[in-house]
Amino acid sequence: MVLSCYVVCDLSCSMIDHLDELNTGLREFRGALHADRSVAARVRVCVIGFAEVPFVVQPLRPALEPAELLGAAPDGGSAFGAVFTLLRNTIDGRSLVFFISDGRATDPDWPAAFAELTDPSRGTPPEVVAFGVGAADPVTLGRIGRSRAFFGRDGVRLGAALTASVARAVRTGNPRHVHSWSTRPSHAAGEPEKAGEASR
Repeated sequence: MVLSCYVVCDLSCSMIDHLDELNTGLREFRGALHADRSVAARVRVCVIGFAEVPFVVQPLRPALEPAELLGAAPDGGSAFGAVFTLLRNTIDGRSLVFFISDGRATDPDWPAAFAELTDPSRGTPPEVVAFGVGAADPVTLGRIGRSRAFFGRDGVRLGAALTASVARAVRTGNPRHVHSWSTRPSHAAGEPEKAGEASR
């Protein structure tokens, strides 16, 4: 079964110092998948950017061809609700959302849109993993990362966390089981090793 992975990147003003980290993470993810073709063959990736308005950087396509966000210009606030609504209207079937942000939402009503995205009555809701960059808000990202929340300040690399999350979802059929998997980019995708502590 093919896994659809939606990599959601906050490109708001508060994220301007983290664009290099986002691009490096996507490059590391692509490199890890080149090294593990058994995983890559079962994954499709869509990259979505957002600030006040969400937009598709890369439509869903084979995982070995992820887009980079180089040249994307951070602008405005972080409208979490708008991107969750876009995901709700886009996702169909088994999927993983990897949400990257500093957790500083500028729309206080975003939890309602997130609840609709993850509502099991819709069918099969996506599993959601969050990755916090910079001085990320652990409370907000803990609410969003229903399967797992990683934080860069704990020494976890974005690309390795994304790779481990995707590999685990592919091999177990359930991203909820992402726990003590390697988040170091030097290891093969999904190789077990103690990861940096993360908050739920």
